[in-house]
Amino acid sequence: MERTFAIIKPDAVERKLAGQILARIEEKGFTIAGMKKIQLTKKQAEGFYAVHSARPFFNDLCAFMSRSPVIVLCLEKENAIADWRTLMGATNPANAEAGTIRKDFAVNIEENSSHGSDAPETAAFEIPYFFSALELV
Repeated sequence: MERTFAIIKPDAVERKLAGQILARIEEKGFTIAGMKKIQLTKKQAEGFYAVHSARPFFNDLCAFMSRSPVIVLCLEKENAIADWRTLMGATNPANAEAGTIRKDFAVNIEENSSHGSDAPETAAFEIPYFFSALELV
Protein backbone atom coordinates (compact mmCIF):
# COMPACT_ATOMS: atom_id res chain seq x y z
CA MET A 1 0.00 0.00 0.00
CA GLU A 2 1.34 3.43 -0.95
CA ARG A 3 0.40 6.88 0.30
CA THR A 4 0.41 10.15 -1.58
CA PHE A 5 -0.46 13.73 -0.78
CA ALA A 6 -3.13 15.75 -2.57
CA ILE A 7 -4.59 19.23 -2.40
CA ILE A 8 -7.89 20.44 -3.73
CA LYS A 9 -6.73 23.96 -4.54
CA PRO A 10 -8.46 27.30 -3.83
CA ASP A 11 -9.98 27.64 -7.31
CA ALA A 12 -11.82 24.32 -6.96
CA VAL A 13 -12.90 24.91 -3.35
CA GLU A 14 -14.18 28.40 -4.23
CA ARG A 15 -16.28 26.97 -7.06
CA LYS A 16 -17.67 24.23 -4.78
CA LEU A 17 -16.10 21.38 -6.76
CA ALA A 18 -14.55 19.53 -3.80
CA GLY A 19 -17.38 17.01 -3.55
CA GLN A 20 -17.08 16.06 -7.22
CA ILE A 21 -13.30 15.70 -6.90
CA LEU A 22 -13.62 13.61 -3.73
CA ALA A 23 -16.16 11.36 -5.48
CA ARG A 24 -13.68 10.75 -8.32
CA ILE A 25 -10.96 9.94 -5.80
CA GLU A 26 -13.12 7.30 -4.16
CA GLU A 27 -14.42 5.97 -7.49
CA LYS A 28 -10.81 5.30 -8.53
CA GLY A 29 -10.26 3.13 -5.46
CA PHE A 30 -8.32 5.51 -3.21
CA THR A 31 -8.81 5.38 0.54
CA ILE A 32 -8.77 8.79 2.20
CA ALA A 33 -6.38 8.26 5.12
CA GLY A 34 -6.51 11.93 6.14
CA MET A 35 -8.46 15.01 5.11
CA LYS A 36 -8.94 18.53 6.39
CA LYS A 37 -9.96 21.94 5.13
CA ILE A 38 -7.45 24.62 6.03
CA GLN A 39 -6.54 28.20 5.21
CA LEU A 40 -2.82 28.43 4.43
CA THR A 41 -0.90 31.52 5.44
CA LYS A 42 1.47 32.91 2.84
CA LYS A 43 4.37 31.73 5.02
CA GLN A 44 2.98 28.17 5.15
CA ALA A 45 2.56 28.17 1.37
CA GLU A 46 6.14 29.43 0.96
CA GLY A 47 7.42 26.63 3.19
CA PHE A 48 5.45 24.00 1.32
CA TYR A 49 6.57 25.23 -2.10
CA ALA A 50 10.15 26.10 -1.02
CA VAL A 51 11.52 23.79 -3.71
CA HIS A 52 10.20 26.32 -6.26
CA SER A 53 11.49 29.44 -4.47
CA ALA A 54 13.86 30.42 -7.30
CA ARG A 55 11.21 30.02 -10.01
CA PRO A 56 9.49 33.11 -11.45
CA PHE A 57 6.00 31.83 -10.54
CA PHE A 58 6.81 31.26 -6.83
CA ASN A 59 5.27 34.45 -5.40
CA ASP A 60 2.11 34.17 -7.49
CA LEU A 61 1.78 30.49 -6.54
CA CYS A 62 2.08 31.23 -2.82
CA ALA A 63 -0.40 34.12 -3.06
CA PHE A 64 -2.88 31.87 -4.91
CA MET A 65 -2.54 28.99 -2.46
CA SER A 66 -3.12 31.27 0.51
CA ARG A 67 -6.01 33.33 -0.91
CA SER A 68 -8.77 31.01 0.33
CA PRO A 69 -9.21 27.55 1.89
CA VAL A 70 -7.85 24.32 0.46
CA ILE A 71 -8.56 20.69 1.25
CA VAL A 72 -5.47 18.63 2.01
CA LEU A 73 -5.59 14.87 1.71
CA CYS A 74 -3.50 11.81 2.35
CA LEU A 75 -4.58 9.18 -0.16
CA GLU A 76 -3.79 5.49 -0.02
CA LYS A 77 -3.85 2.60 -2.50
CA GLU A 78 -1.47 0.47 -4.54
CA ASN A 79 0.45 2.79 -6.90
CA ALA A 80 -1.18 5.81 -5.24
CA ILE A 81 1.36 8.36 -6.51
CA ALA A 82 1.16 7.39 -10.17
CA ASP A 83 -2.59 6.77 -10.07
CA TRP A 84 -3.30 10.18 -8.47
CA ARG A 85 -1.08 11.92 -11.04
CA THR A 86 -3.02 10.17 -13.81
CA LEU A 87 -6.37 11.13 -12.30
CA MET A 88 -5.26 14.78 -11.96
CA GLY A 89 -4.02 15.05 -15.54
CA ALA A 90 -1.33 17.28 -17.01
CA THR A 91 -0.39 20.45 -15.12
CA ASN A 92 -1.62 22.51 -18.05
CA PRO A 93 -5.31 21.64 -18.44
CA ALA A 94 -5.06 22.36 -22.17
CA ASN A 95 -2.78 19.31 -22.38
CA ALA A 96 -4.73 17.12 -19.95
CA GLU A 97 -6.65 14.06 -21.08
CA ALA A 98 -10.45 14.08 -21.13
CA GLY A 99 -11.97 12.92 -17.86
CA THR A 100 -9.09 14.11 -15.69
CA ILE A 101 -9.61 16.56 -12.85
CA ARG A 102 -7.58 19.30 -14.47
CA LYS A 103 -9.22 18.91 -17.88
CA ASP A 104 -12.69 19.00 -16.36
CA PHE A 105 -12.25 21.56 -13.56
CA ALA A 106 -9.10 23.70 -13.93
CA VAL A 107 -9.38 27.37 -14.79
CA ASN A 108 -5.90 27.56 -16.35
CA ILE A 109 -2.33 26.34 -15.78
CA GLU A 110 -1.99 28.43 -12.61
CA GLU A 111 -5.41 27.63 -11.17
CA ASN A 112 -5.42 23.95 -12.00
CA SER A 113 -7.63 22.68 -9.16
CA SER A 114 -5.35 19.99 -7.71
CA HIS A 115 -1.87 19.15 -6.49
CA GLY A 116 -0.23 15.79 -6.00
CA SER A 117 3.09 14.39 -4.88
CA ASP A 118 5.29 13.41 -7.82
CA ALA A 119 7.52 10.83 -6.08
CA PRO A 120 7.77 8.84 -2.83
CA GLU A 121 10.33 11.34 -1.51
CA THR A 122 7.97 14.24 -2.19
CA ALA A 123 5.07 12.45 -0.49
CA ALA A 124 7.35 11.77 2.51
CA PHE A 125 7.84 15.55 2.88
CA GLU A 126 4.34 16.70 1.97
CA ILE A 127 2.19 14.37 4.08
CA PRO A 128 3.79 15.26 7.44
CA TYR A 129 3.86 18.95 6.47
CA PHE A 130 0.08 18.91 6.99
CA PHE A 131 -0.74 15.76 9.00
CA SER A 132 0.50 14.31 12.26
CA ALA A 133 0.62 10.51 12.54
CA LEU A 134 -2.46 10.66 14.80
CA GLU A 135 -4.50 12.30 12.02
CA LEU A 136 -3.94 9.45 9.55
CA VAL A 137 -6.10 6.35 9.72
